[in-house]
Order: sequence, then structure tokens, then C-alpha cells
Amino acid sequence: MDITSLGYRTDLLLLELGGSIFRDTGEYVVVRTPANPGFWWGNFLLYRTPFAPDDAKIRVDDFRREFPDAEHVALGIDSVDGEIGAEDEVKAAGLTIDRSVVMTADRVVPPPRPNTESTYRFLDSDDDWAQLFNLSLATADMTVDAAYEDFTRRKQATQRELVAAGHGKWFGAFEGDRLQSSMGLMFDGKGVARFQTVQTSPEDRGRGLAGTLVHHVSTYGLTEGGARTLVMVADPDYLAVRIYRSVGFEDTETQLQFARPPA
Repeated sequence: MDITSLGYRTDLLLLELGGSIFRDTGEYVVVRTPANPGFWWGNFLLYRTPFAPDDAKIRVDDFRREFPDAEHVALGIDSVDGEIGAEDEVKAAGLTIDRSVVMTADRVVPPPRPNTESTYRFLDSDDDWAQLFNLSLATADMTVDAAYEDFTRRKQATQRELVAAGHGKWFGAFEGDRLQSSMGLMFDGKGVARFQTVQTSPEDRGRGLAGTLVHHVSTYGLTEGGARTLVMVADPDYLAVRIYRSVGFEDTETQLQFARPPA
């Protein structure tokens, strides 16, 4: 299966390692995650071309046919330049547009404001992972209800299984035994490593934790991890993107996602 976008290529790698299944129709790739049906970006259609006129309705109908029980709609375009096509029709179809920046680095530099007070290490106990679950809920950018808790629990179970299987590591910044910031780094075995779920507790923000932890994890990935290229996908309008640039990540591609939440 030929995927152009580095962002989607690493997304699909991690999804496949976690048990997702794919079907390539030629026009689009069907991505399914049976173990987590509420995971929008584990259950979506990835198209190979921008939206032509009338495509928005056609593609939403494609999604409904492929995922008749889904409450959401999630579509992607396998491209690198951010070209949407018939953008007005996409918005009229009720789809939100998410432009993420795909960033890469083959070397890193220390952050301008390092945090030397915390301890940086792997997550290695049940308590560490329980704290990660709570951190994920505390940093959620949507309403945390029972469905979101179930989605988060399922997703974290997959992440922990990938770590246990040797596909990557999960890291944390700790004050004593309290988890303050965390992120994962997963490897494709061919020299590429992808960051996962960078998050910092609201009460610990502004202390240089994220930049210090990204540098720590990147250094591990490029040395002990054996990676030649690190990949990070970020919101270009969120302050964290400046942190990633400050330690050496550069903007490489634009990744496009289109979603309609459950009614």
C-alpha cells in the first residue's frame, strides 16, 4: 500500500501494530480499529486526491456505507501540500478541517529553558500508567464523558501493549512519583520514529517540562533507539509547536483531516 504522506504513513504503521486493519479500494483506504470503534482516527477513510466538486457528499456517503454503525465521520487526504479542493463544499457538509504540521528532525538541540528539577524516565509500573490515564483525561480538549473515558482506556491499553512488545517506549517527567508530562516514541524498525500523545498537566505548564522531555526522548530515539528521522505531528496554531521548533524540529508537510462529531 503506497502512502505519500509521512504523517499518515506513520499513523498507519502504529495503527497496524495495534491491531487495526486496512482495505485499499484504489480511490481510498478503509482504516478500521475493531478494538476501539469510538476512535475516530482509527476508523476513517483516507483518500488519495483532494475534494473535487460534489465529492464532499459522495465521501460522507462512502463513510456511512463503510461504517454504518459509526456516530462520527472521519476522512483524510493522502497529500503533503495541504490542498483541500472544494473547501466550501467540505464546510457545507458539516466537516471541520484540521490542518496539522508534520515536523521532522535528524538532530536536536537543548531547549532554551530546560527544566532540571524533574526526573525523566520510562513509565514502568501500573501506577505510572494509571497516572497517564488520568493525565489524558485532564488534558482532553473535549468533554470527558463515559464514552471518552472508554476510548482513552482502550487507546492506552494498545499503547502499553506496543511498549511491552518492544515497538517503542513511553516517557514521563516526574516530580517525585507524580507524573507531570508524558509522551511516547514508536519505531518502524527502518530508521523512523514517531512521537505520540505529547501532554503536560495543566498545573505544571510553563515550567519547561515539555521541551526538556521532547529533547530527552529525541536524544534517546536518535542514539539508543537507532532512529535516523524523528516525526512529530502538531497543531500549527498551538503554542507547543514553538517548543518543538526550539529543539530542532522543522516543518516538513501539512496533514489534512476532516471530521464530523457525533450528533
